[in-house]
Amino acid sequence: MKPELKDIVSKSILTKASGAIDDFTHSLNPYAGCVFGCKYCYVRQMPISLYRDQEWGTWIDIKTNAADILEKELVKSKKKGPVTLFMSSSTDPYQPIEAKTKLTRSLLEVMIRIQPEFIHLQTRSPLVKRDIDLFKQFGDKLRVSMTIETDKEEVRKAFSPKAPPIPARMKALEEITDAGIMTQATIAPLLPCTREFPSKLKQIAKRVTIDDFWMGDGSGGRRTDKLGVEDIYKQLGLEKWYNPTAYKVVLKMLQEEFRGSGIDIGVSQSGFSPS
Repeated sequence: MKPELKDIVSKSILTKASGAIDDFTHSLNPYAGCVFGCKYCYVRQMPISLYRDQEWGTWIDIKTNAADILEKELVKSKKKGPVTLFMSSSTDPYQPIEAKTKLTRSLLEVMIRIQPEFIHLQTRSPLVKRDIDLFKQFGDKLRVSMTIETDKEEVRKAFSPKAPPIPARMKALEEITDAGIMTQATIAPLLPCTREFPSKLKQIAKRVTIDDFWMGDGSGGRRTDKLGVEDIYKQLGLEKWYNPTAYKVVLKMLQEEFRGSGIDIGVSQSGFSPS
């Protein structure tokens, strides 16, 4: 089933960051909606989804004037102080429609001319490697972060059947890292994984962060409970993973694997949005 696409004219494109991403000054979302439709996505419990007739994951609003607005708002915001962007907090900037619209690419081109102090670009799509040529022009002002919440495809299919396969994400992140771009592997939310997961991440990213439902859904896990995510764990026979301490086991594994590697390991509270 194809998603319902709608071209819209947006009144603004930069949103003041708050909550889980308050380390940044603004969020930037080129689209509304996300066709990956991950079953655990906290945006399902936010107004943008709750007040929409269609099911989350079946529609996309394309902000056709995003580049023009960004140029104006970026100049205005920079006059008030440093601008640091989280792109994107409630959509994936590289979902399949991006291959056609090149909307995210157009925003990056604007930001090459009017550079924010920092851009955190969050995605789970291998399409992101298309823009390596642009990423190189930001130097240390841009970090590409790939969501890799597990290394088990059967688990990924249970929670995110429409999202890109894990091996493809890992390969894309490796290529971007090899191109000299600042990168991050974001385990958010942590899903059941193998003991080899840390070693698989070691060669493909310069930084790794880990998050879970209780830290990252913006409500201490209450939004996640409403989504029935625990039932998926039970169906897989992996309910022991659904608890607020599971991340500590994987965090310890990561720390042991990366000790002395020069790779940063940390606990993130930046949320697990569609990207």
